[in-house]
Amino acid sequence: MNTALAESLSAVLLVVVLACAVIRPFGWPEAVVAVPAAGLVIATGAISLDHAADEAARLGPVIGFLAAVLVLAQLCDDEGLFHACGAWMARTAAGRPRRLLVQVFALASVITAVLSLDATIVLLTPVVFATAARLGARSRPHVYACTHLSNTASLLLPVSNLTNLLAFAASGLSFTRFASLMVLPWLVAIGVEYVVFRRFFATDLDAGASAPATAEPREVPVFALAAVACTLAGFVLTSALGINPAWAAFAGAGVLAVRALAKRRTTPTAIVRASAVPFLAFVLALGIVVRAVVDNGLDTALGHLIPGGTGLAALLGTAALAAVLANVINNLPAVLVLLPLTAPSGPGAVLAVLLGVNIGPNLTYAGSLATLLWRRIVHAHDAEVELKEFTRLGLYAVPASLGAAVLALWVSLTAIGGG
Repeated sequence: MNTALAESLSAVLLVVVLACAVIRPFGWPEAVVAVPAAGLVIATGAISLDHAADEAARLGPVIGFLAAVLVLAQLCDDEGLFHACGAWMARTAAGRPRRLLVQVFALASVITAVLSLDATIVLLTPVVFATAARLGARSRPHVYACTHLSNTASLLLPVSNLTNLLAFAASGLSFTRFASLMVLPWLVAIGVEYVVFRRFFATDLDAGASAPATAEPREVPVFALAAVACTLAGFVLTSALGINPAWAAFAGAGVLAVRALAKRRTTPTAIVRASAVPFLAFVLALGIVVRAVVDNGLDTALGHLIPGGTGLAALLGTAALAAVLANVINNLPAVLVLLPLTAPSGPGAVLAVLLGVNIGPNLTYAGSLATLLWRRIVHAHDAEVELKEFTRLGLYAVPASLGAAVLALWVSLTAIGGG
């Protein structure tokens, strides 16, 4: 296949794959279109078999890691962790929506960082809906916080987001080094988001709550908390020993799975379902299609736009480009495209890409798959998400939080090193 035809075919297939992931015609899983598209770019020679195999080998450990974290989060929910969080919020908010917003920010940030953004979207959002209803508070500020923080608060650890896992693999950093460089941008971005939310939703927050808190204390799932803590410690230990941290995630999920099966809280089928196999297949297929686009000229075009170096101006430019690209083609393809181009400049440039693809998607629905999933959950609760309001909130929050986070990253790189 000649270069022009290969470029056109791979670009068209990428658009089709992303459109179907957003629309999900007939309720099909994302993989239904993505897997045949990957097969087509291989069969037509738009990507060589060797390059496709290289991409699969690069994404394989990342996909395994993601599967383990998804299972871990679901098993924590089976243990009652998220319902205990909801009971705590309802009991301690004392009928004050502003206090509830602080609690949602704190819980969503920690859950996103430790158990991944999927846990915040799928498991915490329904709990927040129920908690706001129990208090008689307007749910909008708190529910919107779930989607914004599923993106923004996923900056801290390699396990917080699929984009982080990819960036972690490309950066060459250890688990602890990655976290130490990202902790300040994480805190700063969350802080800016909170200030924006307080002002944007002032009317809803001032309305107060119409019902007293009546939540009964729930037993804290100590075993689940201990398993999560040990898993985090395992991430640090395996990284220090040069072992893939995915093994720690598998160990944590395995311990909880054995307990849940013994207590008949789950089944082997439910565990497999929690690993989201169709979505994992979609990620692998999408990676191959994106690699075909990159191989056929996109890397050259974007290479001229990426600033060189890791000074503050270069980091800002890289993060801005990543944010724009995430909103044009979704953040997962954006990170797959940009990482090979920025990795030669060092970890600082890779982390700047991560800031852009994690914070930037709060601007539009199509910016991340997590936001699309959040919108479906909101609609399932008979609530409306207005495009105008979502975009207006994003216009206030994204530039401010992204700029502040890039500045914080530059400070971290200057103070700690690793740029």
